Amino acid sequence: MLQRTRFPAGKIKPQFLARELAVLAFNQRVLAQAQDRRVPALERLRFLCILSSNLDEFFEIRVAELKERIRLGNEITIPGETPSVEVFPLVSERAHALVAEQYRLLNKEIFPELAEEGVRFLAEPQWTREQRSWLHNYFLREMIPLLTPIGLDPSHPFPRVLNKSLNFAVQLEGRDAFGRNSGTAIVQAPRALPRVIQLPQTIAGKGHVFVLLTSILQAFVQALFQGMTVRGSYPFRVTRNSDLFLDEEEIKNLRTALAGELSQRHFGDSVRLEVADNMPAELEQFLLEQFQLAADDLYRVDGPVNLVRLMQIPDLVDKPALKFPAFVPGVPKQLEASPDLFRVIRKGDVLLHHPFQSFNPVIDFLEQSVDDPSVVAIKQTVYRTGTDSVLMKYLIDAAQRGKEVTVVVELLARFDEEANLNWAAKLEEVGAHVVYGVVGYKTHAKMSLVVRREDGRLRRYAHVSTGNYHPRTARLYTDFGLLTADDKICEDVNEVFKQLTGLGRARRLHHLWISPFSLHERVLAAIKREANHARAGKPGHIIAKMNALIEPKVIETLYRASQAGVKIDLIVRGVCSLRPGIPGLSENIRVRSVIGRFLEHSRIFYFLNGGQDDLYLSSADWMGRNFFGRIELCFPVLDRRIKERVIQEGLKPYLSDNSQAWEMDSDGNYQRRKSRGRIPRSAQEQLLALLAADK
Repeated sequence: MLQRTRFPAGKIKPQFLARELAVLAFNQRVLAQAQDRRVPALERLRFLCILSSNLDEFFEIRVAELKERIRLGNEITIPGETPSVEVFPLVSERAHALVAEQYRLLNKEIFPELAEEGVRFLAEPQWTREQRSWLHNYFLREMIPLLTPIGLDPSHPFPRVLNKSLNFAVQLEGRDAFGRNSGTAIVQAPRALPRVIQLPQTIAGKGHVFVLLTSILQAFVQALFQGMTVRGSYPFRVTRNSDLFLDEEEIKNLRTALAGELSQRHFGDSVRLEVADNMPAELEQFLLEQFQLAADDLYRVDGPVNLVRLMQIPDLVDKPALKFPAFVPGVPKQLEASPDLFRVIRKGDVLLHHPFQSFNPVIDFLEQSVDDPSVVAIKQTVYRTGTDSVLMKYLIDAAQRGKEVTVVVELLARFDEEANLNWAAKLEEVGAHVVYGVVGYKTHAKMSLVVRREDGRLRRYAHVSTGNYHPRTARLYTDFGLLTADDKICEDVNEVFKQLTGLGRARRLHHLWISPFSLHERVLAAIKREANHARAGKPGHIIAKMNALIEPKVIETLYRASQAGVKIDLIVRGVCSLRPGIPGLSENIRVRSVIGRFLEHSRIFYFLNGGQDDLYLSSADWMGRNFFGRIELCFPVLDRRIKERVIQEGLKPYLSDNSQAWEMDSDGNYQRRKSRGRIPRSAQEQLLALLAADK
């Protein structure tokens, strides 16, 4: 059982942990969820798929950048950071260990456990005669028309292989109709083909029976090479650099430039090669040479080369006992009392805590704005919203009804660029004002503003949030959202929209901290203020919950605050480059990470401030990109009642969690907390019990 994340001592600089290793440490904590036998079997499978998805992005972005830095000789990007040439061997060692454990777990524990419950994945030797016949017909009917085998010879060079696509290297004997005998062919599996096929109940027998596309093609691949002998068929997958490059000084039209760059994403430089573990060594070497990769870039796997495609299995299997218990998100009491959202918000701010509370009020906020004749304008940012978003459809409807609709669409939301381009086009078609933020800065702020005519004057209503306007992920990610009619906050939100859509210098805002203008300096000032309180003999306390902490200036300022005597509790889900518990440097800092059923996504910043209990919610992590390369929003919680709720729901349960929490030591290693005879406490389970509706 891999329950600790440990890296070789002496390789990391004293103050900053290498970001790439911290990413892998987070992914090992994800793997631990799949290792946990207390987690239902289909959820364990889902965690394995999440790990695969995370590793895909890790290689596409982080490893690609690491390899590029090594290639260019740009070893150090931040003072005190470990040189890239030293980090890469550690990354390779850790990533190979993660993948090996991932497939061991799949084959030795999860597949057998699922089989006992009637969920089976059949390999070719396990097929009955009836199943083989059905699968052969499926191959002839659904697969052969889409398959294009490519024999390798001087007139057929090695094909361009798409990023993360499923391919097969086929070894052959004999000569074809033209007398060719190259001995090797490549078969690319079209993306239109499902990777998992469920057998009909009439031939499956009891339970749910699945066959992988890989097994079907390997069983019947001979049909693609008539008159020749197939010696072997081996799946492989290559991962490529998927970061987009746009020369901001040369861009005339961001939307046009992005559309052109997206078409090339599938063919970036190779960074990883995954192959079946039974692939012959000479074929492995041949593929490595084709993709210009080294032995360290090769990952042999005992099973499907793309586990992400198994993510659909839990949704295809109707077995509640193998999944987390279903729940119904709750609704705040003030919203239950009145269907009129605007009336409720005028009376006082409304806090929403997702996924424990429903995202529907956010949808209702927009729906009522569309239907209400008193609403004259709607403004909203879009970062990630999905390909089938009801919110975007409401915005389109509002524009068609003649309301002033302004949408700031972030075209460079990584891996959502295509969906956002499509929504931008649809919005423009109906007359909405669509802007793409500011070139050089991603618009990551989550905010919506509605302008309504009331009693002869215009009044603003706002929704500000730590999470995206994405109804599906709102069921999976923990986030806070605030519905407010506070004049000063709404005025600030309107000012931010003006900065995004127009021109002019940034004005000083009443309450909001904004990147790239004020957020970094305000966070540093708040940390320094706690240090000053501590030096004056007063209590100093900081609690910060976020996804990542790597910005050097913030880390250095936290170190100084610790040295001054400030108690600092950091709840960092993912990457943390700060080292806690170092005598004389960070002995007053504690770092923990909570990994559970839901993805922790909310950002909460608490500063004691002499008893004032300053509390902020934000779209930003404490990373350089959030402070200096994005438009980010950090908003205060002013209502004392709501402030107490955020502390009681968003901070305290996570600091006392002894079931799903991991604590970091001064070497950057994580140890999972255990109850050890005490009452087990899980923050997410407590919040479900507190906030979810009764079924």
